[in-house]
Amino acid sequence: MTCGKWVRGALILGLFSLLAACSSVGGAGVGGTPGEARLPVVKNPAPIVSGTMRPYQVRGRWYTPKEQPDYEEVGMASWYGDAFNGRPTSTGERFDMHALTAAHKTLPLPGLVEVTNLDNGRRLVVRINDRGPFVDSRIIDLSREAANELGMLSQGVGRVRVRYLGRAPQQGGGTLLRASAPAPRVSAPVSAPVQMAVAPPVPRVSEVSIYWVQAGTFSDQGEARRIADSLSGWVRADLNGGRFNVVVGPWDSANAAEAARQSVVARGYAGALLISGN
Repeated sequence: MTCGKWVRGALILGLFSLLAACSSVGGAGVGGTPGEARLPVVKNPAPIVSGTMRPYQVRGRWYTPKEQPDYEEVGMASWYGDAFNGRPTSTGERFDMHALTAAHKTLPLPGLVEVTNLDNGRRLVVRINDRGPFVDSRIIDLSREAANELGMLSQGVGRVRVRYLGRAPQQGGGTLLRASAPAPRVSAPVSAPVQMAVAPPVPRVSEVSIYWVQAGTFSDQGEARRIADSLSGWVRADLNGGRFNVVVGPWDSANAAEAARQSVVARGYAGALLISGN
C-alpha cells in the first residue's frame, strides 16, 4: 500500500513538471494568436562583423553605417535570389535565397529588422547580413523567401515599413510573424507603387555595369604585385602618377562588389574603395 502511494505521488510530480516545461517552451517563442509568433528575444547576440561599420562609397555616394536603435522607415523594398545564391554576403555568410534574410545600407551587421508589407499587412523578421540595395528609392533588399512570405514576389517591389529590432543571434533569427494576410487591400493598392518604383532604375543599369574593388595604391610595383597575389587580384599601373593600384574583381553587381570590398577591408586594407565603369 505504501509503495502504491509512493508511485502515485511520483507520477503526479512528473505530470506537474511536464506541464511546467511545456508552458515555458510555449511562452518563449509563440504568441497567443495561432499562426503568429512573437518578436524574437536575442540573449546571445552575434558580434558586429569587423569592417562593416566603416563608411563606404558606391557610385559616388557615401554611406555611413551606425547603430540606430530607433530606426524606422517607410519605403520601397526589392528582392534578390538565384543570381546571388551561395555567394558571400558582407558578413561573410553565404547568401541563402530560401532563408529570411535581407540587405540594408547602414544598419549594423548582422542585425534583425521587422518588415511589414503595407499593402497586405504581412509581417516578418529578417536577418540583415548584407549591404544594399544601391538603387534610389529602395530601403531594403529582401531574400527571395522573405519576398515570397510578404506576398511581393511577383510584383518585384513593394511598399514596406522597416523597424530595427537590434543585434541578430549567432545564427538565423528570421521569423514569420503573420502566416496569412487580411483579405482586404490585396489587389488594387499593390499595382500602383510598382509602376513608380520599377521603371526609374532601368536606365541606370546601362550606366554602370561593372564594379571593382581597389585595395590600395602603392609606389613599389613589387609590393603591389605581392598584395594583389594575396587577394587574387591584379595590378593596374597609373602611368601619370607613377603608382600602382591593386584591383580585385570585376563584379556585375554593386551588392556583390561591396561584399568583396568589406572582405578586403577585414583583411587589413581599410582604405579599400568600390570603383565602377562601363
